[in-house]
Amino acid sequence: MNNFTFEEINLMCIYNSGDGTRQELIEALTEMRGYLGADETELLELTDSALKKLSAMTDEAFAELELYPDFDSEDNAYDE
Repeated sequence: MNNFTFEEINLMCIYNSGDGTRQELIEALTEMRGYLGADETELLELTDSALKKLSAMTDEAFAELELYPDFDSEDNAYDE
């Protein structure tokens, strides 16, 4: 269940504060979600999916995540 997608990892990287905790990230994503409009369905679904996975994991499992954005992989997709 903790298999995060590429997009979820990048979203979490944006909202993870330095050495932030799992709970801090959940709070940041929940706050951000409150600013989204009903027409932003893709970002709402992505945020909800990440929040569900974060809520289901332990703090120890969260600490093992490598939350570094991988924008190069996305850039390479546009080069093809």
